[in-house]
Amino acid sequence: MPTPYSFHRRVEFADTDMAGIMHFSNFFRFMEAAEVDYLRSIGLGVSWMSSETRYGFPRISASCDFKKAAYFQDLLEIRVLIDRIGEKSVAWRHEFYRGGDLLATGRIVSVCCRTLPDHTLESISIPAEVRAKLENAN
Repeated sequence: MPTPYSFHRRVEFADTDMAGIMHFSNFFRFMEAAEVDYLRSIGLGVSWMSSETRYGFPRISASCDFKKAAYFQDLLEIRVLIDRIGEKSVAWRHEFYRGGDLLATGRIVSVCCRTLPDHTLESISIPAEVRAKLENAN
């Protein structure tokens, strides 16, 4: 099993509801922050320019299964794993921990795309150099 990438983030007051419980929508924000940090750590990004063309990995699916609440001032560990690298897509898994307690498991699928001159997106095969970095990190 691959070693997960570990990202830490504290639950801030603005992340919570009136009861001090982290709002469900913020799990998705934390997943994105963890994924961006992971990609940066291996020399990649969710969006980049090459030869005057913008490339990126927009999301096509996102879900999160909740087991326990996260609270104001909790320090969360978000473990990031790549579940699958397809021809054009990457499936991510994010596991939220507080200490040894699993709080939630999130999943994101993103597709490699380029931006066309009319600003529409076209899915493409993951470039070999990007695929190599993803596979080597996994």
